[in-house]
Amino acid sequence: MIPAGRRIWGLMYRHIALYRRSWPRLLELAYWPTLQMCIWGFTASFFAGRTGSAAAVTIGGLLGAVLLWEVALRSQMGVAISFLEEIWSRNLGHVFVSPLRPWELVAALIAMSILRTLAGVLPAVLLAWLLYAFNMFSLGPALILFTINLMVMGWWVSLGVVSLILRHGAGAEALAWSVLFGITPFAAVFYPVSILPPYLQPVALALPAAHVFEGMRAVLAGSAFPWGELAAASGLNLLWLAAATLLFARQFHAARVRGALLSIGE
Repeated sequence: MIPAGRRIWGLMYRHIALYRRSWPRLLELAYWPTLQMCIWGFTASFFAGRTGSAAAVTIGGLLGAVLLWEVALRSQMGVAISFLEEIWSRNLGHVFVSPLRPWELVAALIAMSILRTLAGVLPAVLLAWLLYAFNMFSLGPALILFTINLMVMGWWVSLGVVSLILRHGAGAEALAWSVLFGITPFAAVFYPVSILPPYLQPVALALPAAHVFEGMRAVLAGSAFPWGELAAASGLNLLWLAAATLLFARQFHAARVRGALLSIGE
């Protein structure tokens, strides 16, 4: 019997081999985070130069928000795109002819998501330091906790997207790129939750990202460590992850029963 770890690594190696042989794929990983950093960095520098030191204080919050939100985006797309690669190559049915279990597939996709996120975000972190003298690591230990929460959020969002793809087929593929962008206005990435209309604030507070970014701004402002915000983000992530896992399990079983694993994407 092949150990589960070897089966997970086997699926991971398939995806790693794709990147080893394709420099455009590697370039794409860092392209969007770097482009976002350039756009928002120069925008923040422009406003800092026009309005003086008050805006200069906020430049760190803006760049930190861009980088952390890219963590969530890359994490979500890392899982969703890796799953779509199996569909595009007509490999999903072959994968489950093997002894691979559904949870092992999810574990391999999450591991690839971590690698893709590191490859995409670290160049942008370096660029922020070189161009704008912003050191992301100045957040200290909070950076690790913020990053973990945003990565977990990306994972449960991607599980929801994968579930919709299993249910609706190729028609739902566009959600892999658009879901988190649609959540951005409610995630309080660039502004506090209090800016939102009162009827939208409960929506924002139901998202782990809103608590992460409120905590990030508190750390950058020199306030006390935001344990309450981190606890809220972690608790919400656990709830949403449990719901997304149940949804994925249900849709995967339904897809297997109706034979969609062999025909999805056609």
